[in-house]
Amino acid sequence: MAPATLTASKLGTTIIRNCPPAFLAPILSPCFHTCVSFSTSSPVAQRTKSRKQHAPHPNRGVSALRRTGLRNRVEMDRYPLPTPVLDPEKRSKVTVDENHGLWGFFRHDKKALNTPEETAAYGRPWAVEELRHKSWEDLHSLWWICCKERNILHTQFNEHKRLDAGYGEAELLDRARAVRSTQKAIKHTLTERFYAFEDARRVAVSDPEVDLDAEPGTQAYTPIYSDETNLEPDYPVEGQAKKNAAGS
Repeated sequence: MAPATLTASKLGTTIIRNCPPAFLAPILSPCFHTCVSFSTSSPVAQRTKSRKQHAPHPNRGVSALRRTGLRNRVEMDRYPLPTPVLDPEKRSKVTVDENHGLWGFFRHDKKALNTPEETAAYGRPWAVEELRHKSWEDLHSLWWICCKERNILHTQFNEHKRLDAGYGEAELLDRARAVRSTQKAIKHTLTERFYAFEDARRVAVSDPEVDLDAEPGTQAYTPIYSDETNLEPDYPVEGQAKKNAAGS
């Protein structure tokens, strides 16, 4: 028996000692030492001559992930380019309606931006005490004037934001607060009138002199007088007071 081997009769196998470990077995293989040329591409893929002879693949440049289209050349010579008109007198004039509805988003001077001094030149908002003396038509007109003013302020604010002007935003916000304060006062006044109307309607339901089902144009209030009704005033009249003072 060779000293390097030991036979195991029970297992029927040969255990090799004094040999390299098993994970180094591929090194001992004769195919491992085969020389391979260091190249990232196979010589078959090198088609220098065929590229000149044949056209590229039609789907070349198409990304399967981004789903981009074919990278075809766009030739602008097929389409005539417009020639700019440098002479101002030969240019076509665009007519704009002076009463167009979009002009409502601008002021009378039709400027997109105003100076901070022009924006800050406004009065105080309306108070509730002042609006209580106004009619329904006046309140309705004032409400839509405030809506138009808010549209103008929003237009100017967006223009400041687009141009990144860096000025005028604070004045626009202060003026917008004043307009919203006026609209809140109008709502407060109309709410008070609505509550007063509801209270009067509840009283009129139980009042026999008021006819809530009267036709438009007819008299809804009919006073009721009886023979026992004392029509004389309960307070002394000026002339009667003088007679009583003279008689006394």
